[in-house]
Amino acid sequence: MDTLAVVIEEPERLSLRRLTLKPVADDDLVVEVRWSGISTGTERLLWSGRMPPFPGMGYPLVPGYESVGRVIDAGAASRDRIGQTVFVPGSSGFEDARGLFGGAARRLVVGGARAPEIAESLGDQGVLIALAATARHALAAGAAPVDLIVGHGVLGRLLARIAVAMGGPPPTVWETNAQRRAGAAGYAVIHPDEDPRRDYRAIYDVSGDSKLLNTLIGRLARGGEVVLAGFYDQPLSFDFPPAFMREARLRVAAEWSPPDLAATTELIAGGGLSLDGLITHRVRASDADQAYRTAFGDAACLKMVLDWSEAS
Repeated sequence: MDTLAVVIEEPERLSLRRLTLKPVADDDLVVEVRWSGISTGTERLLWSGRMPPFPGMGYPLVPGYESVGRVIDAGAASRDRIGQTVFVPGSSGFEDARGLFGGAARRLVVGGARAPEIAESLGDQGVLIALAATARHALAAGAAPVDLIVGHGVLGRLLARIAVAMGGPPPTVWETNAQRRAGAAGYAVIHPDEDPRRDYRAIYDVSGDSKLLNTLIGRLARGGEVVLAGFYDQPLSFDFPPAFMREARLRVAAEWSPPDLAATTELIAGGGLSLDGLITHRVRASDADQAYRTAFGDAACLKMVLDWSEAS
C-alpha cells in the first residue's frame, strides 16, 4: 500500500510524491486524510533547516502533526473503528521517508491509541485540536492565572480563549504585528510599547523569540512566572540580578498529553471553546509547495490547511 505525501527533501525543497506505507499491525488504523494543518512553529524550522537536534530528525521527511480523516481499514484488533472520524497527531508509518511528524499525507498508518475519535461536525477545524490541547496543557500546570500572553498567532489566541473558558480573567496579549492585533475575542491585544505594567504574575510567551526573556522578566511581579510555551531554535539566556530581585520562576511547557486532548475536545463539544476565525487559508494538497511558502511568509496567514479530498 502506498500514499501521496508531502516530503521535505532537504531544507527549503518540498515535493509531493508517493511513499510506501508500512504493513498494518493488529492495533493499527488506516486513515484517509481529509485535512492537514501546517504549523508555523516547528514545521517552519523543519522547512528552513533550523530545527535543533531532535529524535527522528533527518531528511527526507514527512511533516505535519495536525491531520483529520476517516478510518477506512484497520488491523484485526481495531476493526470496530472503521468509519470513525479521527484526529491524527502524525505517523511514522512510511518505508522510504522519516515521519517527523508524518501527518501530511493522503493515507496514514497509525496506532489506534494515537488517533482519538472526534466529532465529524468539526470539519477542518479538527486540525486545531493539537494546538488547543497544547495551550490547555500549558495553562493547566500554572500556579497563577495567565495575565499576559506574548504573541497573537493561533496558539496565543487559543491560550487566551481557553484561559477565559477555564474561568480566569481575560488576559492581555502583546503583538507587534499590526495585522495580527485584530481578531481578539473578549480580551485586549496591544503593542508592548503601549503597556506600562510591571506586575504580571504569569507571562506566557508563544513568540518563539529567544531574545525576549530579559524583557519579560522585567515585567514580572515578585514571585511571578514566565512560561516558555513556544519553540525556540536559539539558546535562551537572561541577566541574573533582575530575576533575583523578582524571585522569578521559569517554566517550559511541553506538548499536550492524552488527558489534555480529552479535556480539550470536551471543552469544544460543550461550547466553551470556539475554534472559529483561526483557519485563514485553505489550499488543495496538490498546491502544497505554495501553501507552505504562504504559511511561513505571509503574516496574514494564521493557519493554513491542506485539503486532500481531490488527492488519490
